[in-house]
Amino acid sequence: MKKFGVLLILSVFLFSFTSVDNTTWSLDKAHAKLSFTITHLMVSDVEGQFKNFEATITGAKEDFTDAVVDMKADVNSINTDNDKRDEHLKSEDFFDVKKFPELTFKSTSFKKVDATNYKVVGNLTLHGVTKSIELNAVARLGTNPMSKKPVAGFKLTGSLKRTDFKIGEKMPSAMLSDEVAIVANAEFGKN
Repeated sequence: MKKFGVLLILSVFLFSFTSVDNTTWSLDKAHAKLSFTITHLMVSDVEGQFKNFEATITGAKEDFTDAVVDMKADVNSINTDNDKRDEHLKSEDFFDVKKFPELTFKSTSFKKVDATNYKVVGNLTLHGVTKSIELNAVARLGTNPMSKKPVAGFKLTGSLKRTDFKIGEKMPSAMLSDEVAIVANAEFGKN
């Protein structure tokens, strides 16, 4: 009888909690871009992008303060509008895509600064190296007039040091800046 009472109390305790379901937001690839800028010879900026990438956002809170961003990109899809340069960037001198074909980012915190601004911290794995980076995010929320579903747009900006990820280590900063600016514009639809 004592065991039955304990089981009854345990059952009531376990079922009294309501689970909070995470919502998934999927990337709208037609309205997304993952790009970077690096300075060449300390005088001109060279821009590039990764053409193939995927991302999702999951979280239970509507204000994204518990959001987790998962992103991966195909490094072989790098495009700087110059085929010769792109092939060099794919080589062992830089990204070494044969060994390291993918870059990934997973957020560890998504903190609200004000109504539309966030600080996003996460682990970026690039060229076999994982480092924590911080990004600034601007969020815009709305409703897709066609599907009538919620949409969210994010512009993320930040920077990293290429040598922290062992990319182009033989290139002095007078030739290529160590700092690389990152810009990601992405639209997500709520599933």
